[in-house]
Amino acid sequence: MGSIPDPGELTELTQPNFDEFQRQTSLMTSCTLLWKELSDHINSLEQNLMKQSEALKRKIETLDSETKASLDSLKKRELSIEDSVKIALNGVEFHKKAALKTLNDDFEDNPDGEVDDGDGLLQLLKSVCLKMKAKEFWNFVTGKKKEIDLLREKIPAALSECIDPARFVMEAISEVFPVDKRGNERVNDLGWACVLILESLIPVMVDPVIGKSRMLVTPSMKEKAKEIAETWKKSLEERGGIENVKTPDVHTFLQHLVTFGIVKKEDLALYRKLVVGSAWRKQMPRLAVSLGLGDKMPDMIEELISKGQQLDAVHFTYEVGLVDKFPPVPLLKAFLRDAKKAATSILEDPNNAGRAAQLAARKEQSALRAVLKCIEEYKLEAQFPPENLKKRLEQLEKTKTEKRKPAAVPANKRTRASNGGPMPPAKAGRLMNAYVSSFAAPPTFVRSPSHTQYPAAVPAYPSPPAMYGSRSPPTNAYAYSAEAAPPPLAGSYPGAPMNYPAYGGYGNCLAPAYQQAYYR
Repeated sequence: MGSIPDPGELTELTQPNFDEFQRQTSLMTSCTLLWKELSDHINSLEQNLMKQSEALKRKIETLDSETKASLDSLKKRELSIEDSVKIALNGVEFHKKAALKTLNDDFEDNPDGEVDDGDGLLQLLKSVCLKMKAKEFWNFVTGKKKEIDLLREKIPAALSECIDPARFVMEAISEVFPVDKRGNERVNDLGWACVLILESLIPVMVDPVIGKSRMLVTPSMKEKAKEIAETWKKSLEERGGIENVKTPDVHTFLQHLVTFGIVKKEDLALYRKLVVGSAWRKQMPRLAVSLGLGDKMPDMIEELISKGQQLDAVHFTYEVGLVDKFPPVPLLKAFLRDAKKAATSILEDPNNAGRAAQLAARKEQSALRAVLKCIEEYKLEAQFPPENLKKRLEQLEKTKTEKRKPAAVPANKRTRASNGGPMPPAKAGRLMNAYVSSFAAPPTFVRSPSHTQYPAAVPAYPSPPAMYGSRSPPTNAYAYSAEAAPPPLAGSYPGAPMNYPAYGGYGNCLAPAYQQAYYR
């Protein structure tokens, strides 16, 4: 049995191992790095939690503020209902009395709409609106397209005289919206008049107390407006889909939704397609925002750019403030490049051989004018100097003008281009029943000074065949040689059926006898 070593007894010391020492050192270093990494991660989490806590705190404060503002607004709206209704009722009573007074007065109607100035136009519009004559109002407006700016200024004031402006407007435009009822009489487009009247109705229906946040539209009129919108949407299938709907009809529909405040969230996809399809209209960016498409604007702008509608995309970017994301100058330059390529393709198209140059120049001119107008509208002269564009536009216009100039013809050379024969005297065209022949001039017989005069005229040539209608007789029908003149014959011959004036300035010349029927 072995003995147990005494702890106090000295034993042989173990030799130190360098590899073990190195392993332990590496382990300590790894622990230190891991501790530091964990400390940094914990600090980062703490900072993120602090930031999120502050953001949440700000959102709660904003929400409280918005909630308070909404409650105050609701309270204000609730308190203002009585005042707004009172104002509206007083207005209705006032307009009713004014309408009755106008009907009782001996007021001369002007069916032709001839007025001397803006005041006369306003008085005529007010008279029609007071009497609620929607048909006459519509006819008057559609007949004044050339004065659209004056109408845009005066119609709101006239509509404010109506007892029920919303009903009046819907009755006025009912001839063409939601469905055109003119049948075969659909000669011209009247969408511009519908949009003008609907736009003019907005300031009339604004709440007089709290402003645009509430429109004074009665529930019955709002329901009728919704029915009209549904009728228009159903008619899309009959028209062949969105792609086949005319832009004026689309504009009228969208303006109808905005005017009466009947936008539906479930129809936003439809609204987006309609807006993109008619994006070239100036009012479309503003209508898109009013329809609730503001958050979809970036995607719509990218879609317009992909379709080559860079100019329309510029208008949309400025409407929603996305100029930093979609810089306008590169878009305008891309638009010009595409227009230039289109003009080049027109020149290379064999189907446009006769008008290729004119069509290409027109395409480029249109693009240049649009870009210049955009530069001026958004003050982009510093970023995109328009001098070179103006020079190119002037060059194209100068080339177009030079091509239109007629070729110069000498005034004192009255020659016939077809057969080289002389033209008739200048005064011949002013004579009664003057006839300009399309044949070469026949040779003139001149009396020789050494011979006696013929006793009678040269015998008449045989009668020509029947008339040719609208065609000219054969060129050689009456041609003869100057050497084949008949010899002098005794006796007299019947005179020619027609007497011609002296030809060529000779007093005693004789002309061959032509049938008179050819010249009538």
